[in-house]
Amino acid sequence: MEPTLHAGQGLIGFRNRRVSVGQLRCFEHPHQPSFWMVKRVVDHDGTTMRVESDNRSVPTVDSRRFGAVPIADSYRVVVRIPTRWM
Repeated sequence: MEPTLHAGQGLIGFRNRRVSVGQLRCFEHPHQPSFWMVKRVVDHDGTTMRVESDNRSVPTVDSRRFGAVPIADSYRVVVRIPTRWM
């Protein structure tokens, strides 16, 4: 998710079913349980959302590869903790 997020940066999120385009959301990879991802919402229909990486210049895994993900199982990122505090 660079340049928005950096490796090792902490996040605080909360479950929220109200989603809007442009939000950062954290969710479990649909095909790899216990592997969490952070992506930006590009579209939603009220129950599922399509998410993409901010950095399209590198190969990424997002909705273009695995499709839409459930909103109910995601967290809205509300605080990005600076790396220097980690």
